[in-house]
Amino acid sequence: MSRVSIWAQLEAKPGKEKEVEEFLKSAQPLAQRERETISWYAIKMGPGKYGIFDTFADENGRNAHLNGEIAKALFARAGDLLAKAPDISKPEILAVKP
Repeated sequence: MSRVSIWAQLEAKPGKEKEVEEFLKSAQPLAQRERETISWYAIKMGPGKYGIFDTFADENGRNAHLNGEIAKALFARAGDLLAKAPDISKPEILAVKP
């Protein structure tokens, strides 16, 4: 069961929206290889506004993801693609509908 999560909010630089969307879509296969990631969502919230929501059974899974390939790739490209640093939160999950 999912107990912890990551919520990352991203804001694309003007003119970089398509590149951010392509980056997020390209991260899906990486997320699928993460055994400790229960669910992973890349979300478009509005013009230039994006989010990533992931769930994990425990803190070990969450930390593995934060130190994994998606995070490394995101931070490597953040200066080029994003208007500001990603806003990353670590919510606890209180209830889930499986």
